[in-house]
Amino acid sequence: MPEKKTLKRAAKAKRAGKSPSTQAGEFVKEQIDHIREGKHGAKSAKQAIAIGLSEARRSGVKMKPPKKGAASEATRKKAAQDTKASHRTKKSAGTESKAKRSAVSTRVLKRESTQAASHKSLSRQSHAASSRRSAADRSAAAKKGWATRRANAAKSARHASR
Repeated sequence: MPEKKTLKRAAKAKRAGKSPSTQAGEFVKEQIDHIREGKHGAKSAKQAIAIGLSEARRSGVKMKPPKKGAASEATRKKAAQDTKASHRTKKSAGTESKAKRSAVSTRVLKRESTQAASHKSLSRQSHAASSRRSAADRSAAAKKGWATRRANAAKSARHASR
């Protein structure tokens, strides 16, 4: 279950008209923080990101499942399942842990490696992800970011002059 502050930040991003991937970024950031704190275990940065995206979909962020060929059939099926779960009103109570079991699992997770959320592994993951994209794709993303920053700077300049 995502924290309230994460849900609030994602809702704020949605109201601001940000893309679904930006909204989902809040959930990914939360997962990275949890791994660093030892609340969660993940073997790689890719797994941490996948957990965050899954949580985002279940919380109602309108993210499309990956395109055919971009990810395995199992991943696409899981994404569709997560999206469907967001439409359910009543969450099942059967997944709640007992306090004793929860305490034990927390102790075990504290011993897990936090390597998956290290700066180095996240950097390696983002570098690998961007290298899979074409030069034109990367250039377009940079131009879009530049245009957004320029628009925001102009907007804040207008508000400052009032």
